[in-house]
Amino acid sequence: MNKINRRNFIKKTSLSGAAIATASALSSSKYVERDKKSQYMGDFAAPKLDKVRLAFIGVGARGTGHAKQFASIEGTEVVAICDLYKDLAERSKRLCLEADNQRHKNLKLYHTNENDWIKMIEDTRPDAVFISTNWDNHAPMVIKAMELGSHAFVEVPMATNLKDLWDIIDTSEKTRKHCMMMENVNYGRDELMFLNMCRKGYIGDFLHAEAAYIHELRFQMEEQERGTGSWRTHHYAKSKGNLYPTHGLGPVAQYMNLGRGDDNFKSLVSYSTPALGRKLYAEKNYSSDHKWNGLEYNNGDLNTSIIKTSMGRTIMVQWDETSPRPYSRHNLIQGTKGILAGFPTRVALDGGVEGITKNHHSWAKGNALEKLYEKYDHPLYKRIGEEARRMGGHGGMDFIMRFRIIECLRQGTPLDQNVYEGCFWSAVTPLSAESILNDGAPQKFPDFTRGNWKSTNQLDIIS
Repeated sequence: MNKINRRNFIKKTSLSGAAIATASALSSSKYVERDKKSQYMGDFAAPKLDKVRLAFIGVGARGTGHAKQFASIEGTEVVAICDLYKDLAERSKRLCLEADNQRHKNLKLYHTNENDWIKMIEDTRPDAVFISTNWDNHAPMVIKAMELGSHAFVEVPMATNLKDLWDIIDTSEKTRKHCMMMENVNYGRDELMFLNMCRKGYIGDFLHAEAAYIHELRFQMEEQERGTGSWRTHHYAKSKGNLYPTHGLGPVAQYMNLGRGDDNFKSLVSYSTPALGRKLYAEKNYSSDHKWNGLEYNNGDLNTSIIKTSMGRTIMVQWDETSPRPYSRHNLIQGTKGILAGFPTRVALDGGVEGITKNHHSWAKGNALEKLYEKYDHPLYKRIGEEARRMGGHGGMDFIMRFRIIECLRQGTPLDQNVYEGCFWSAVTPLSAESILNDGAPQKFPDFTRGNWKSTNQLDIIS
């Protein structure tokens, strides 16, 4: 069994600097050829499931929403929930039964010890396992879930080092089980519309993209015994580079078709600012002998990385969860004919935007964008956007993602995000750390597809 010991987590995290260097060294080495018994999973479609039996590991702040909304989707049965804390497990069970007390009436709870999640999977044999635990647990949990016969769905990031990412890929290919990192931002209304506009050639050939996760989260340091801050604060202190790249990077990577036939990730350079904000916040808000003042905060407050693709395009990726500033995901894609940008949403086009602006020197923004939404809203959003807004979850994007996962599993079609995309997007963390440790030296992306990205289908604009 893969033992995940919560009490050893801080000790493990303190060794992350050495682990990052070792794991990142794998980035430039040639991949090991795929096992003959394994299968490339880029366009993988699993057999149809009339009913999808679901289990959940971790139902804290994020996992609770997963359990509640998945339970409301037709064709699901929640068979089990596991959490370290009995009260959280019971809360999510109650929410599932409120959604449909007949479909989920046989739901079992597991909360006795730290490895009950393995017993849960062995006992209930779910079709899909949803994992919302601390980052260091993601890789061993998805790997074990696939080995025990379940499709694995995990919160971002997929994993925190390159070795774990390769192990996830090898296990998915060997077991022929889906492994999807649940990047919900790809399902936001604007992100879906931009994808649709890019597929229609609206901004011409791609040149450059910008992506960010700017979200001041110092308040999470109040979560000291349980909750996100209790473990994430240690990452801020001990880790390096961009710790949370996928919310911004996922959408622009799919606009550009990276890893799907057209282009792919090639290399990365990275720099971070000084690490000041967390230390100042701890000194201001906690006593001198508090554990947060006993940490040495080494990771810079803001990280900027530049990705170069195989075709020579560039992507700027930024991360900052410390500085006092407004939230932004800075979602931008630049083409030869124009630009689509987010936060705030705005569009500029060579020659003007369809009766809104006269040239590219002015943005189409605000209420003027309604004409573009009417014409270019993604068909998926048109189909379930109203229900998604009613269900909630980051403006509805969470529900659309959850709905699509179940729809794909029931229809036996490929998922919208394959295992390799989750690994490419997550690899920014260890590669940025290695670049910083080497004074900004370029780091090569591993080709997680082993060359198969060139023949992988693009993500279609599904209706």
